[in-house]
Amino acid sequence: MPTGTWQRLPEARRAAVVAAAEAEFAARGFSGGSLNTIAREAGVAKGSLFQYFTDKADLYVHLARLSSHRIRTAMESAASELDWDADFFAALRDLTAAWVRYFYDHPLERAMTAAANLEHDPVARTAVREVVNDDYLAVLRPLIDRAVATGQLSRDADTDALLSLLLVTLPHIALAPHIRGLDPLLGSADGDADHAVDNAQRLISALLHPHRAA
Repeated sequence: MPTGTWQRLPEARRAAVVAAAEAEFAARGFSGGSLNTIAREAGVAKGSLFQYFTDKADLYVHLARLSSHRIRTAMESAASELDWDADFFAALRDLTAAWVRYFYDHPLERAMTAAANLEHDPVARTAVREVVNDDYLAVLRPLIDRAVATGQLSRDADTDALLSLLLVTLPHIALAPHIRGLDPLLGSADGDADHAVDNAQRLISALLHPHRAA
Protein backbone atom coordinates (compact mmCIF):
# COMPACT_ATOMS: atom_id res chain seq x y z
CA MET A 1 0.00 0.00 0.00
CA PRO A 2 1.21 3.56 -0.63
CA THR A 3 2.75 5.30 2.37
CA GLY A 4 1.45 8.39 4.12
CA THR A 5 4.14 10.37 2.32
CA TRP A 6 2.58 9.36 -1.00
CA GLN A 7 -0.86 10.41 0.16
CA ARG A 8 0.46 13.85 1.10
CA LEU A 9 2.12 14.48 -2.27
CA PRO A 10 0.59 17.07 -4.58
CA GLU A 11 -1.75 15.44 -7.09
CA ALA A 12 0.45 16.49 -10.02
CA ARG A 13 3.48 14.73 -8.53
CA ARG A 14 1.53 11.54 -7.87
CA ALA A 15 0.12 11.61 -11.40
CA ALA A 16 3.63 11.97 -12.84
CA VAL A 17 4.91 8.96 -10.90
CA VAL A 18 1.89 6.85 -11.82
CA ALA A 19 2.14 7.75 -15.51
CA ALA A 20 5.87 6.98 -15.63
CA ALA A 21 5.47 3.71 -13.74
CA GLU A 22 2.51 2.56 -15.83
CA ALA A 23 4.43 3.22 -19.03
CA GLU A 24 7.51 1.38 -17.78
CA PHE A 25 5.75 -1.67 -16.37
CA ALA A 26 3.33 -1.90 -19.29
CA ALA A 27 6.27 -1.98 -21.68
CA ARG A 28 8.63 -4.23 -19.71
CA GLY A 29 6.65 -6.00 -16.99
CA PHE A 30 7.58 -6.12 -13.35
CA SER A 31 10.89 -7.94 -13.71
CA GLY A 32 12.11 -5.79 -16.59
CA GLY A 33 10.78 -2.49 -15.29
CA SER A 34 13.42 -0.03 -14.10
CA LEU A 35 12.92 2.17 -11.06
CA ASN A 36 15.68 4.41 -12.42
CA THR A 37 13.65 4.98 -15.59
CA ILE A 38 10.46 5.59 -13.61
CA ALA A 39 12.17 8.13 -11.37
CA ARG A 40 13.79 9.91 -14.31
CA GLU A 41 10.57 10.12 -16.33
CA ALA A 42 8.61 11.28 -13.29
CA GLY A 43 11.20 13.90 -12.39
CA VAL A 44 11.86 12.54 -8.89
CA ALA A 45 14.86 11.04 -7.15
CA LYS A 46 14.93 7.24 -7.13
CA GLY A 47 15.18 7.30 -3.36
CA SER A 48 11.90 9.17 -3.19
CA LEU A 49 10.10 6.16 -4.63
CA PHE A 50 10.96 4.24 -1.47
CA GLN A 51 9.37 6.99 0.58
CA TYR A 52 6.18 6.50 -1.40
CA PHE A 53 6.11 2.67 -1.56
CA THR A 54 7.72 -0.11 0.45
CA ASP A 55 9.48 -1.58 -2.57
CA LYS A 56 9.18 -2.14 -6.31
CA ALA A 57 6.52 -4.83 -5.85
CA ASP A 58 4.42 -2.49 -3.70
CA LEU A 59 4.45 0.12 -6.48
CA TYR A 60 3.57 -2.54 -9.07
CA VAL A 61 0.63 -3.82 -7.03
CA HIS A 62 -0.66 -0.27 -6.58
CA LEU A 63 -0.65 0.28 -10.33
CA ALA A 64 -2.33 -3.07 -10.93
CA ARG A 65 -5.03 -2.09 -8.46
CA LEU A 66 -5.65 1.21 -10.26
CA SER A 67 -5.84 -0.52 -13.64
CA SER A 68 -8.08 -3.28 -12.33
CA HIS A 69 -10.45 -0.75 -10.77
CA ARG A 70 -10.72 1.12 -14.08
CA ILE A 71 -11.56 -2.10 -15.89
CA ARG A 72 -14.07 -3.07 -13.21
CA THR A 73 -15.80 0.31 -13.42
CA ALA A 74 -16.16 -0.02 -17.19
CA MET A 75 -17.53 -3.57 -16.98
CA GLU A 76 -19.96 -2.71 -14.18
CA SER A 77 -21.27 0.12 -16.35
CA ALA A 78 -21.67 -2.20 -19.34
CA ALA A 79 -23.31 -4.91 -17.23
CA SER A 80 -25.79 -2.47 -15.70
CA GLU A 81 -27.27 -1.78 -19.15
CA LEU A 82 -28.09 -5.45 -19.81
CA ASP A 83 -31.24 -7.35 -18.82
CA TRP A 84 -29.80 -10.31 -16.94
CA ASP A 85 -33.14 -11.50 -15.57
CA ALA A 86 -34.73 -11.73 -19.02
CA ASP A 87 -31.88 -13.70 -20.64
CA PHE A 88 -28.68 -14.32 -18.70
CA PHE A 89 -26.93 -15.98 -21.64
CA ALA A 90 -27.74 -13.20 -24.12
CA ALA A 91 -26.56 -10.61 -21.61
CA LEU A 92 -23.38 -12.58 -21.03
CA ARG A 93 -22.70 -12.67 -24.78
CA ASP A 94 -23.04 -8.88 -24.90
CA LEU A 95 -20.81 -8.40 -21.87
CA THR A 96 -18.22 -10.73 -23.37
CA ALA A 97 -18.20 -8.60 -26.51
CA ALA A 98 -17.80 -5.44 -24.43
CA TRP A 99 -14.92 -7.08 -22.53
CA VAL A 100 -12.99 -8.04 -25.65
CA ARG A 101 -13.54 -4.67 -27.36
CA TYR A 102 -12.50 -2.79 -24.21
CA PHE A 103 -8.97 -4.13 -24.54
CA TYR A 104 -8.80 -3.09 -28.20
CA ASP A 105 -9.69 0.45 -27.15
CA HIS A 106 -7.54 0.65 -23.99
CA PRO A 107 -3.95 -0.40 -24.77
CA LEU A 108 -2.67 0.60 -21.33
CA GLU A 109 -5.14 -1.68 -19.56
CA ARG A 110 -4.30 -4.42 -22.05
CA ALA A 111 -0.60 -4.03 -21.34
CA MET A 112 -1.14 -4.00 -17.57
CA THR A 113 -3.34 -7.09 -17.84
CA ALA A 114 -0.64 -8.84 -19.85
CA ALA A 115 2.01 -7.79 -17.35
CA ALA A 116 -0.08 -9.10 -14.46
CA ASN A 117 -0.94 -12.44 -16.05
CA LEU A 118 2.31 -13.24 -17.83
CA GLU A 119 4.74 -12.02 -15.14
CA HIS A 120 7.11 -14.81 -14.13
CA ASP A 121 8.16 -13.36 -10.77
CA PRO A 122 6.05 -15.38 -8.29
CA VAL A 123 5.94 -12.73 -5.57
CA ALA A 124 4.73 -9.96 -7.86
CA ARG A 125 2.35 -12.23 -9.77
CA THR A 126 0.71 -13.58 -6.62
CA ALA A 127 0.25 -10.14 -5.07
CA VAL A 128 -1.23 -8.70 -8.25
CA ARG A 129 -3.55 -11.65 -8.83
CA GLU A 130 -4.98 -11.25 -5.32
CA VAL A 131 -5.89 -7.65 -6.11
CA VAL A 132 -7.25 -8.37 -9.59
CA ASN A 133 -9.22 -11.45 -8.56
CA ASP A 134 -11.16 -9.40 -6.01
CA ASP A 135 -12.37 -7.08 -8.78
CA TYR A 136 -13.24 -9.95 -11.13
CA LEU A 137 -15.25 -11.71 -8.45
CA ALA A 138 -17.01 -8.54 -7.33
CA VAL A 139 -18.57 -8.34 -10.80
CA LEU A 140 -18.92 -12.02 -11.68
CA ARG A 141 -20.20 -13.65 -8.50
CA PRO A 142 -23.42 -11.58 -8.26
CA LEU A 143 -24.18 -12.32 -11.93
CA ILE A 144 -23.68 -16.07 -11.52
CA ASP A 145 -25.63 -16.19 -8.25
CA ARG A 146 -28.44 -14.21 -9.84
CA ALA A 147 -28.59 -16.59 -12.80
CA VAL A 148 -29.01 -19.50 -10.40
CA ALA A 149 -31.64 -17.62 -8.37
CA THR A 150 -33.67 -16.77 -11.50
CA GLY A 151 -33.57 -20.36 -12.73
CA GLN A 152 -31.32 -19.77 -15.73
CA LEU A 153 -28.28 -21.64 -14.43
CA SER A 154 -28.78 -25.05 -12.89
CA ARG A 155 -29.03 -25.11 -9.11
CA ASP A 156 -26.66 -28.07 -9.25
CA ALA A 157 -23.97 -25.98 -10.95
CA ASP A 158 -20.68 -25.77 -9.07
CA THR A 159 -20.55 -21.98 -9.06
CA ASP A 160 -17.14 -21.74 -7.40
CA ALA A 161 -15.68 -23.98 -10.09
CA LEU A 162 -17.34 -21.89 -12.81
CA LEU A 163 -15.96 -18.70 -11.28
CA SER A 164 -12.49 -20.24 -11.06
CA LEU A 165 -12.64 -21.08 -14.77
CA LEU A 166 -13.83 -17.56 -15.60
CA LEU A 167 -10.86 -16.11 -13.69
CA VAL A 168 -8.61 -18.00 -16.09
CA THR A 169 -10.66 -17.52 -19.24
CA LEU A 170 -11.34 -13.78 -19.10
CA PRO A 171 -7.68 -12.67 -19.14
CA HIS A 172 -7.09 -15.17 -21.93
CA ILE A 173 -9.81 -13.78 -24.20
CA ALA A 174 -8.66 -10.23 -23.41
CA LEU A 175 -5.08 -10.95 -24.46
CA ALA A 176 -5.34 -13.69 -27.10
CA PRO A 177 -6.29 -11.31 -29.95
CA HIS A 178 -3.09 -9.33 -29.32
CA ILE A 179 -0.54 -12.06 -28.59
CA ARG A 180 -0.03 -14.43 -31.49
CA GLY A 181 0.19 -18.06 -30.43
CA LEU A 182 -1.81 -17.67 -27.23
CA ASP A 183 -4.88 -19.12 -28.97
CA PRO A 184 -3.53 -21.62 -31.52
CA LEU A 185 -6.81 -23.46 -32.15
CA LEU A 186 -9.31 -20.65 -32.64
CA GLY A 187 -6.76 -18.13 -33.91
CA SER A 188 -8.06 -15.06 -32.10
CA ALA A 189 -5.04 -13.05 -33.26
CA ASP A 190 -5.66 -13.91 -36.91
CA GLY A 191 -8.54 -11.53 -37.54
CA ASP A 192 -10.21 -8.31 -36.48
CA ALA A 193 -12.11 -7.43 -33.32
CA ASP A 194 -15.29 -9.07 -34.60
CA HIS A 195 -13.39 -12.31 -35.10
CA ALA A 196 -11.97 -12.07 -31.57
CA VAL A 197 -15.43 -11.41 -30.13
CA ASP A 198 -16.87 -14.44 -31.92
CA ASN A 199 -14.12 -16.66 -30.51
CA ALA A 200 -14.53 -15.25 -27.02
CA GLN A 201 -18.27 -15.83 -27.08
CA ARG A 202 -17.64 -19.37 -28.29
CA LEU A 203 -15.34 -20.06 -25.33
CA ILE A 204 -17.68 -18.55 -22.74
CA SER A 205 -20.59 -20.48 -24.24
CA ALA A 206 -18.64 -23.75 -24.04
CA LEU A 207 -17.91 -22.98 -20.41
CA LEU A 208 -21.38 -22.04 -19.19
CA HIS A 209 -23.99 -23.49 -21.54
CA PRO A 210 -23.61 -27.05 -20.20
CA HIS A 211 -24.91 -25.64 -16.91
CA ARG A 212 -28.02 -24.02 -18.37
CA ALA A 213 -31.08 -24.94 -16.33
CA ALA A 214 -33.31 -27.53 -17.98
